Amino acid sequence: MDYVITIQHPAHVHFFKHAIAELEDDGHDVHVFARDKEVAVDLLRAYDIDHEVLVGGQGGGIAGMARSQLLYEARLLRHARRIGPDVVAAIGGTAVAHVAALVGARSVVFTDTEHAPANRITFPFADEVWTPECYADDVGPKQVRYPGYHELAYLHPNRFEPDPSALTDRGIDPDERFVVLRLVSWEASHDVGQGGFDDISDVVERLEATGARVLITSEAPLPDDLEDRRVTVEPHRIHDVLAFADLFVGEGATMAVESAVLGTPALYVNSLRMGYTDEIEAKYGLLYNFQGAYRHGNALERALAILDGDSTSDGDAGDDGSDGGNDDDGDEWESRRRLLLADKGDTTKVVLAALRGEGWPPKLKEPEPVPTSDSKPEHPSTADPSDAAPEPTTPESDD
Repeated sequence: MDYVITIQHPAHVHFFKHAIAELEDDGHDVHVFARDKEVAVDLLRAYDIDHEVLVGGQGGGIAGMARSQLLYEARLLRHARRIGPDVVAAIGGTAVAHVAALVGARSVVFTDTEHAPANRITFPFADEVWTPECYADDVGPKQVRYPGYHELAYLHPNRFEPDPSALTDRGIDPDERFVVLRLVSWEASHDVGQGGFDDISDVVERLEATGARVLITSEAPLPDDLEDRRVTVEPHRIHDVLAFADLFVGEGATMAVESAVLGTPALYVNSLRMGYTDEIEAKYGLLYNFQGAYRHGNALERALAILDGDSTSDGDAGDDGSDGGNDDDGDEWESRRRLLLADKGDTTKVVLAALRGEGWPPKLKEPEPVPTSDSKPEHPSTADPSDAAPEPTTPESDD
């Protein structure tokens, strides 16, 4: 079979990389087309995935985004007519849904973002829309819900084991206390009009006052006095850094969830919220949402509490009959991660089921392997008892 997969964001490379490899190993032809956004193309090269870049970034402002999207779709259509694909797939998938309808291919769209403006012009044309079970919107009969998150396509223990050399190669001791701080550019279509931190310098100053080192990963330029905190690790090794961090604090949902599923407590500071960030907070206590007007101050209070060593459990992490407190090995975050992995599967299996046309993802007949405490770097076991995780809230939708 011929597959066309499109990449619009670095996380999409991670999401599809294992499925692409398995399809090619099975003798299928997989054609990958990309938008040159952030480090997406660097990741494709790092993973040795053959690809063709259709356009550069997505343009500035609404008008620039629209022009870039039209050019992207026109070029993808030209290639699709040449290839004659059986299946066309993407995350978000606006171009995929439109182009597949024109060339007679089956379109498979994956999404976890309820508020994406493009959903309105994507879902009506898509053949299948695959979402996590916690996705707050109802897409209709073409929607397929599965037990997992996008990030578990590449960070499930079946797919990933942290490598401390990503840190030691740069003179960072994996046992050193450090925080990863993620800043976004606010240029994505769904970020227009949204916000995160009020003052980045204040964030760094207050985190460093705890004695922790702050490593910054940012889509945007940093103030001159903070550039020396920018982490210089290769894009394909950032997950190793997240796995050994004591805390993640950031404006990006993807990296917040990546940290959470690796067992690193994550603070998501963004005026937007989504079904999956709500669920990870309410059900597993691995991620904390800060969306309101006081998000900056509230997030820093929680960060300081975690770094101070408060280990009281939040959320529903004790629903298995335990008190939600520390395990014998003293690693509360690992205990919460185990609960998450017991509920959620390897999302690459879901991706392959969707692309191969196997329909509803089969329930796992054997338990997914759950990592032992040795497979996750140790973290201080902390949480803030004064800010209990809320029940999931349905995000506002653009549909």
